[in-house]
Amino acid sequence: MTVEEKRVDIEKPEGHHCFACGTANPIGLNLKFYSLGDAVCSEITLGKYHEGWQNLAHGGIISTLLDEVMSWAIMYSKKTFVVTRKMDIKYVRNVSIGTPLTVTGKLVDDSKPPKVKAKSEIRDNEGRLLVRSSGEFVVLPEERLSTVPKSFKDEMFSLFERFS
Repeated sequence: MTVEEKRVDIEKPEGHHCFACGTANPIGLNLKFYSLGDAVCSEITLGKYHEGWQNLAHGGIISTLLDEVMSWAIMYSKKTFVVTRKMDIKYVRNVSIGTPLTVTGKLVDDSKPPKVKAKSEIRDNEGRLLVRSSGEFVVLPEERLSTVPKSFKDEMFSLFERFS
């Protein structure tokens, strides 16, 4: 690990109901994030409530992990709100429940605003690639956030300012 690849925990808002990262959702994933070089990562071990086929993680849960880490990679680097426009996913190997996973996302292209492209992957605790994805996201300027409560916008903009 080089100096620029030092793990840095990323602060997130508390008390929200986002299924992937919210802290107030009793059935959510409550993902925690950290930066590592130019990537944003999260670690999770999925359990029985995340199952599709016997002992395998549900594909929708897997896509949620990939989508969320790409979104956070963009928000962390661009310090802005984004929404997912489209995603492509390649399931390479089965994702077993009960296996520690590392989900990694990176911003790959922001040359055509408001569109931003990112990629992500999931690896098991032995470093094997299980799933990879690419996504296109749209940066939302503040005026497009009319349905988002002011208190949440203020909280997120304050959080963006603290991102290193």
